[in-house]
Amino acid sequence: MKKIETHNVKKILIPIRLQEYAVGIFKTIPTKSGIKKAIKKGFVKVNGKTATTALYINEGDTIHLYESEQKNEGKQFNFPLEILFEDIYLAVIYKPAGILVSGNSFATIDNALIQNLQKSALTDATRPRPVHRLDYPTSGLLLIGKTTESIIALNQLFEKKEIQKTYYAICIGKMEKNGEIDFSIDDKNAFTSFEVIQTIKSPRFDFLNLVKLYPKTGRKHQLRKHLFAIGNPILGDKEYFLEDKILKGKGLFLHASSLSFTHPFTKEKIIITKELPKKFKKLFPEF
Repeated sequence: MKKIETHNVKKILIPIRLQEYAVGIFKTIPTKSGIKKAIKKGFVKVNGKTATTALYINEGDTIHLYESEQKNEGKQFNFPLEILFEDIYLAVIYKPAGILVSGNSFATIDNALIQNLQKSALTDATRPRPVHRLDYPTSGLLLIGKTTESIIALNQLFEKKEIQKTYYAICIGKMEKNGEIDFSIDDKNAFTSFEVIQTIKSPRFDFLNLVKLYPKTGRKHQLRKHLFAIGNPILGDKEYFLEDKILKGKGLFLHASSLSFTHPFTKEKIIITKELPKKFKKLFPEF
């Protein structure tokens, strides 16, 4: 392995887990998920010893970050992406339904970014990285960081809840015109507000609703779990569904339609929207 970065731990009040402390200390890996993966792969050493995610950091410790010396020059994933916004710091792209954002698979948005985005001219330019996730069956807008500083800044905006996301879903059954869902997920607070835009009768599902969703937190499968919890699962959901109310072959009717935030560097107000997919418009042609 090749050593690429070193960090000396200065004054800290109480011991803290490595995977928490190391977020943001390395330019090469600025995200929490990236640090966790590096630790698990044995690329992080503390005081010369390979670290674990359970290790606590103390004042005076020395943390080294390594990378594999084996070059990974496998086939590149050539997958054209629709780019809705791009500058030297960040980009917003459209993720189609039915593709992973990242992971161990070859066919991911993460692997396609370098083919679609222009390399930043800034000195801390890095490989473009998604700074949040969308489920495999969900379509919509995805925010990408193109520099180390940008990735850190965008993650901080998400942590401070300063990035507003809006989704549309088609939900099954009779619904209130609007409401709020405050239902914990994995023992963590989770909050979603919703607004029913239009309702139509359905011979098979009784009612179908075009619903606008405003998640205030970002738990895994939050919108899908929340709507299922109030008895109005999303059409096409194969994990959270009512008996005899499963639609097969059309995918999940959940779409991340807009992103709104203040650009962390230019301070410009960024509002990006993406129209509803065709399968939504077949049921709700007015939209």
